[in-house]
Amino acid sequence: MIDPVIFTIGKFSLRWYGVIVMIGVIVGSLIVEREIKRRGENGDRIWDALVWILPIGIIGARLWFVLNATLGGNRYYVENPGSIIKIWEGGLHIYGGLLLGAIALIIYLRNNKLDVWLFFDAAGPALLIGQAIGRIANFINQELYGPPTTLPWGIKIEAVHRLSQFANLPESTRFHPTFAYEMLWNFTVAGFLIWLSHRYEKEFKPGTVFAGWLMLAGIGRVWIEYFRPDQPKIAALDISYTTVVAALIAVAGAILLMMRYKAINLAFAENWEEEYQISGQEKPKEEEIEEESELVEEEPAPVKKTPRVKAKADPEKKPVKKSAPRKTGSATAKKTAPRTTKTTTKTKKPQY
Repeated sequence: MIDPVIFTIGKFSLRWYGVIVMIGVIVGSLIVEREIKRRGENGDRIWDALVWILPIGIIGARLWFVLNATLGGNRYYVENPGSIIKIWEGGLHIYGGLLLGAIALIIYLRNNKLDVWLFFDAAGPALLIGQAIGRIANFINQELYGPPTTLPWGIKIEAVHRLSQFANLPESTRFHPTFAYEMLWNFTVAGFLIWLSHRYEKEFKPGTVFAGWLMLAGIGRVWIEYFRPDQPKIAALDISYTTVVAALIAVAGAILLMMRYKAINLAFAENWEEEYQISGQEKPKEEEIEEESELVEEEPAPVKKTPRVKAKADPEKKPVKKSAPRKTGSATAKKTAPRTTKTTTKTKKPQY
């Protein structure tokens, strides 16, 4: 087996766990950067946001681990509260990192007027890939394994790393590599989501990839938790707390997806954006109004002459008879001249 410690200088030890987790963070961030650029936004923004996300996410991952262990009946952190800050001793939970990391990212995006859904859609598949890379560290630490198995891909776990219920089993016993199951599931789902987002780029609305990530990541974790005997369980239900949270995440993803495509209508989702809002592309309304008024003052629009249109006769109106024009001139005079009588005068014949 591989030694979990790379080297030690005094009290400082560099462990494979920390190195591999950081590799996962960097690879995931590079994928986020590429996906942000593909959607038209400035990819460098993710590196600025990472300064806030990473430390807050680590704190969240540690606090969730401590809470999960305490709920499961472990009194160690209650009796030794100073050990809570000893992250180097191990003990991080991905859900706490995602929760506080997401809150830190939202605050950063809001302050910088960036589209939250654009970054969430870009981050979904990248988180799965980063988490899958981090599972390699679990193999080196011989942790997060499942129950005994006779399957050919079962792995050996040294006695010092075995859970108490497996301590008396033969040394040749092999166990389910549950960390490998989750790693394969995450790589597969991440590739599927990336393919879908490229194939249906124009059809997908903001939030679709993120909803798909919630749903598929939750389903996968519920399945993985079935093989995890190390997780604290709810006694009454005989299932782990993580199983309950993973199921709720899957349900939330399904509801979000139905809301996105109007399968269910909720009041707060009525104004959900139909396209990503890219910074620097939209001008404020006041500036647009000012520019339009300036253009109107400087270059008035030419007035177009409209051709005269003959009015159509109204079928409801009766036609009016036009009176004949009065005749003038000789005709009138002829008509109005007084009648003359023809007079004949008798001439006397001369008498001879």
